[in-house]
Amino acid sequence: MTNKHDAATVRDRPIVYVLPVPVADLPDDIREQARGLDTIYAIRSETGERLALVRDRKLAFVVARQHDMTPVSVH
Repeated sequence: MTNKHDAATVRDRPIVYVLPVPVADLPDDIREQARGLDTIYAIRSETGERLALVRDRKLAFVVARQHDMTPVSVH
């Protein structure tokens, strides 16, 4: 019997990278949506494609897991 959290199960899920993004570096329309924040978090695929931008790091991990992905923090 295998545990649903064993290494083989984790390896079957795509890895995504969670990294901070300075709001000042974003296009105007996204900066407007991020008012009041200095940093938001990107979720990126293994190839670097931006999949999502979210308000905080914790939410980025939740979103990735809800979409059957394995999030990894990038500094």
